[in-house]
Amino acid sequence: MSRVSRRAFAVAALSALTMAPSAAAVPGRRRRAITEMRGMWLATVANRDWPSKAGLSAAAQRAELIAHLDTAVRCRLNTVVFQVRPTADALWPSPYEPWSQYLTGTQGKDPGWDPLGTAVAEAHARGLELHAWFNPYRIANHADPARLVAGHPARAHPEWVVPYGGKLYYNPGLPEVRAFVQDAMLDAVEKYDVDAVHFDDYFYPYPVAGQTFDDAAAYAAHGGAFASRADWRRDNIDRLVRETAARVKAVRPAARFGISPFGVWRNAATDARGSDTQAGVQTYDDLYADTRTWVREGWIDYVVPQLYWNIGLPAADYAKLVAWWAGVAQGSPTQLYVGEALYKAGDPAQPAAWQDAAELSRHLTLAGEYAQVRGHVFFAAKDVAADRVGAMARVVADHYGQPANPPR
Repeated sequence: MSRVSRRAFAVAALSALTMAPSAAAVPGRRRRAITEMRGMWLATVANRDWPSKAGLSAAAQRAELIAHLDTAVRCRLNTVVFQVRPTADALWPSPYEPWSQYLTGTQGKDPGWDPLGTAVAEAHARGLELHAWFNPYRIANHADPARLVAGHPARAHPEWVVPYGGKLYYNPGLPEVRAFVQDAMLDAVEKYDVDAVHFDDYFYPYPVAGQTFDDAAAYAAHGGAFASRADWRRDNIDRLVRETAARVKAVRPAARFGISPFGVWRNAATDARGSDTQAGVQTYDDLYADTRTWVREGWIDYVVPQLYWNIGLPAADYAKLVAWWAGVAQGSPTQLYVGEALYKAGDPAQPAAWQDAAELSRHLTLAGEYAQVRGHVFFAAKDVAADRVGAMARVVADHYGQPANPPR
């Protein structure tokens, strides 16, 4: 049975099992097929969502992974965005990079099974898409290269590495780095029937007060054609995006390429084309990620801006940002989904709006007013499962009355 057939069968079976009474078939009435993104991120960095801790047995890890997939099905989601390269490592047997420490507790140690291969097979068996999520440039959440496993590419090529903010990063300004990280990521795309390649919001690192990302030598060697280091840095990331898109299509034509950037491209006070926000970070200026251009030019298949704020927040109003992103996506072949901060629901440290179980449901209602919004992705899997104040249950009850196929 083909993957498409398997997915259609699984969706049909789920519909039969979980259809609400109000959605039951009525003689003479045909149900309208729904197509929208209903996704969740499954984060592995620092064991955020999975595995629950490093060092579990292969059987225990597999059981936890399957449980997350089953939760996605139960919530009528159709896509899992699985983080398979959290810190210049791998959740599959890679010839380029070591096994992730988040599996066994020891970087480079074989966990005794293939998490990515299992995730792809088990997701597809449940009618779910599996998007492989990669972080391109983060090496480690510490600043000591000696703590990396012997033979790590960052130890073999110390000239590729920039310490910054207590962490280690590959230097995006080096062409050899850009080629290497693509090779490492594309290995997974070649080996596994993934439905998409997914990047998150980390390109150049988020700014750290009082610190400088030291890429002066790379700029001197490669930046001569640019008016400023900022322009050169943006071009480095643009090249990564365009080249990755082309290579994904060459290796696996049916796979898509999507990115989930921080939700503010630029504030309107900085650029008249920007959003009516007062965000402290602007991707264009601080992460050197020109996310608006990627969408307008159709360089990526989908974009999932992380609109992790409540409706009415003065500095970054969810309502204003949805409208802005819908305007950016209008007329573009890039599909727009919205990243939703489920993790904030019920968190006592968050504003009052997030204590209301209906806040996220209101997000979907508001976004539904824009034809450009083709769905939503929820951060993250642990929060979908826990559903602290019932916000996810409310979304399902209000908006996911029947299963949906993911956009293609």
